[in-house]
Order: sequence, then structure tokens, then C-alpha cells
Amino acid sequence: MPTAALAAASGLGLGLSLIIAIGAQNAFVLRQGLRAEHVAAVVAVCLLSDVVLIAAGTAGAGALVTRVPELLTVVCLAGAAFLLGYGLLAARRALRPAVLLPADGGARGSLAAAVTTCLALTWLNPHVYLDTVVLLGSLASTWSEQRWWFAAGAALGSVVWFTGLGYGARLLRPLFARPAAWRVLDGLIAVVMVALAVSLVARGL
Repeated sequence: MPTAALAAASGLGLGLSLIIAIGAQNAFVLRQGLRAEHVAAVVAVCLLSDVVLIAAGTAGAGALVTRVPELLTVVCLAGAAFLLGYGLLAARRALRPAVLLPADGGARGSLAAAVTTCLALTWLNPHVYLDTVVLLGSLASTWSEQRWWFAAGAALGSVVWFTGLGYGARLLRPLFARPAAWRVLDGLIAVVMVALAVSLVARGL
């Protein structure tokens, strides 16, 4: 396999392995996909954010983050506060569910709210920086002149994952026609968000 293709394949494999783990981004994209609500905008925000962060890491921004740990501390605490708030909202939905599918008469959220939430879940989450800027950026540097092929492979992994998650979620809509399924999903989202918030506070302090 040519070196460029091998670098791209390695980036694709590592990118997918990092992004598939359930987290704040994935939980939000899944919920938007199930509701068929502003999916294109949410997926686009995730994709563009990942591409920018992977490119920054490949260009060497990871070294800056490791040299100025105060930056990571600030982002950790800000991200923890946001994730905790979002987790509490998910817990409230789980305990007091309303009509959740717009097709069934539920209120449709605004595009601005969806994009703002997605941006916050992405850019206020230090795990995103650690995965993309620090880890992927550091590994990209080991490929020397082929490092941008590695970065391209990692970015392709984000494209494949978020597109599949956002638009593939509709296949689960029959399951989520029952309010109980939404209560379970929102309960799981609440647990994930609160757990991430606690881990970020511990990292920031």
C-alpha cells in the first residue's frame, strides 16, 4: 500500500475509534436525528469543527496546548458547567417527558438553538481537543511529509460517522415512537453528561 494511502487509512481508523465512543456530541446528534430536526446543520457543525481541530493539531497547535495547561483548565471548567446544565435538562425530560417527536405534534426547536448547543457541546468539551488537537495532531506528526494524508483520513472518519449517525438515526424512529424509549435515552444522556462534567472538573482542578 502506498505511503499516502497507508497514512490516510491509519488516520481513518484512529479517527473512527476515537469518535465512536458515546459522548456529548454523539448523544446530541443522535437525539436530533431521531427528531429529524435540523440534522444537516448539526452534522455540518460537527464535521467542520472536527476538520478545523484536526487541521490545527496537524499544523502543530497540540504543542501549544501542552505548553500552556492553563488554557485547558479554563476550557475544562467552562465545559463542565455547560455539560452539567445540559445533563440536568436531559434528566428533567426523562422524569417528565412531553411529546418528543415533532411529527407527533411536539414543539420544533429553533435552528439557532440547535446550532448553538452543538457548538457548545463541541468547543467547550476538552475531550474533543485532547482527541483531535493533541492525540491526532501528535500522531500525524509521526508521518512526516505524509501527515496531511493522515489528517485527511481522520477527517473522513468524522464525515462518515456523523453523517451516518445523524441520518441513520431515523431507522430507530419506530422504537422511539414509545415515550418510554425516550425516557431511557434521556436518562442515559443525563448520566453521560453529568459523568463528563465531573471528569472535567477533576481534570481542571
